Amino acid sequence: MVCPAAPGSRTGNRATALRWAAKLRAMGHRVRIGEEYLGQPCDILVALHATKSAASVRRSFETNPKRPIIVALTGTDLYRDLPENPKAQQSLAVAWRIVVLQPLAIARIPETWRRKARVIYQSAVPLANPNPPDSDHFDICVLGHLRDEKGPFRAAAASRLLPASSRVRILQAGRALTPGYEQDARHEQSENPRYRWLGELSRTEARRLLASSRALALTSTMEGGANVVSEAVVNAVPVLASRIDGNIGLLGRDYPACYDVGDTSALAELMSRMERDPAFQQELKNCSKRLAPLFSPERELESWRDLLESVEPIPGDNMAT
Repeated sequence: MVCPAAPGSRTGNRATALRWAAKLRAMGHRVRIGEEYLGQPCDILVALHATKSAASVRRSFETNPKRPIIVALTGTDLYRDLPENPKAQQSLAVAWRIVVLQPLAIARIPETWRRKARVIYQSAVPLANPNPPDSDHFDICVLGHLRDEKGPFRAAAASRLLPASSRVRILQAGRALTPGYEQDARHEQSENPRYRWLGELSRTEARRLLASSRALALTSTMEGGANVVSEAVVNAVPVLASRIDGNIGLLGRDYPACYDVGDTSALAELMSRMERDPAFQQELKNCSKRLAPLFSPERELESWRDLLESVEPIPGDNMAT
């Protein structure tokens, strides 16, 4: 399994690779994770990120064209790289199967390769014995490293629009991927009494923060299908989400707590409604109950079993040579 994120990284790609490796091992397979494929003996190559793993995918194909290759697409693959990046396109051309994390992603794959695509929802389990919500604040968490695609300060900006009586507090966890974002986070914290930046947390700490929050603000401008949605849903934490395919594909088109990308006022209105309207809170919790079976570990395991059983060349597929 090729994962461009280094060992010890707390990025989504690394977490996905570790979880998938555990699923495959539970099925009896032997799995090795590396940052690139250098020609080691293997029966199947699973590559996360069509662009960043392109050299590994190409090397596997050139070494043994009959070795199955499974390419998993991320948000930047689908919504930024794929339309124009020849490396990403080449990875899909030689792949035997393509994994996406939510069904709306399939429409973004060029029709030539769409038949290869399979959806695997990322699983999560509820946190045992979560801390109760803070009674003095209405905490809304933001989880994810600070980078452009996450719209990192949208929730903080929305909190500034709330009335003085609001108890909303934004708790943001994630490493600043540029010095500029670290400065922005510290400045926001000094100027906005509703905002706290917690920096990078361990996975356990992040899960505890999520489970004890009143809501999750998912403000991304680009997502392939964030695992934090799965975590929020199974913990019955309502999600306030930007209206992008990566979120809608997981939550559903009729999910009642979405706002248009960049619409800070609309996000503030959702926060305010969430805080003051118990019926709206219950509606979102009911949505979580309906969605939770999508993200069960058993379903994810079965999806991988079905995928591996189906791995063979598709008749008429135009694989690159």
